[in-house]
Amino acid sequence: MKISEVAELVGISVRTLHHYDAIGLLSADVTTEAGYRIYSQTNLEQLQQILFFRELGFPLKQIKDIINRPDYDRQEALHMHRKLLLDKRNQLDQLLATVDKTIQEAKGEITMTAKERFAGFDFSSNPYEQEARERYGDKAVDDSKNKINAYTKQGQEELADSMNRLYRELAELRHTDPASSEAQESIAKWYKLLNDIGTYTPEVFRGLGQMYVDDERFTKNIDQFGEGLALFMKKAMAVFADRAQ
Repeated sequence: MKISEVAELVGISVRTLHHYDAIGLLSADVTTEAGYRIYSQTNLEQLQQILFFRELGFPLKQIKDIINRPDYDRQEALHMHRKLLLDKRNQLDQLLATVDKTIQEAKGEITMTAKERFAGFDFSSNPYEQEARERYGDKAVDDSKNKINAYTKQGQEELADSMNRLYRELAELRHTDPASSEAQESIAKWYKLLNDIGTYTPEVFRGLGQMYVDDERFTKNIDQFGEGLALFMKKAMAVFADRAQ
């Protein structure tokens, strides 16, 4: 299959497939004299594996390391995918049940217990942890985890609320100049909040902002508060880092 046919079949962009090729994650078995990439059945099977890993939150570098191991076993990986997806489905089922009960409570039909209100939420795992370790080292990640774990469950929920409020505040400013005093005041709050749960120098802060636009997972999560927010934060964080030096 040609690259355009694979992109249409799978529902991803040709640009993504080019990127997978450029980083050595997935290359077509055949390239014609005219330069067209032709994907084999084996290529499609490998692409399916990559997308399973992506669906489960694995970063591309880790996926590449896994599938290129000499002892990599496709069937074993498929069994792992199935188990993790079942765990994910069970959590989603719990969250859906929590939403349904919350709707009933909002209508005055039931009264939820405190435990029922938060059933299904899971803050114990971080899909970006391995990538953060590769970028910033084990000590920085472990220090951050220790700070977060020092919070009570209520404290962690309040922290998440604070982050969401700040995302919304920044989203209101995303069409303004990232270097403006108002934007810098809000991004300074973001810098302080991150340092409450980790250790971020201005340069690491700048790098994190760059990752907001380089990594589609970050962009998607941040832009749910307002399209273009990730790019705005990246620019504002770079200005903040420049001025902090």
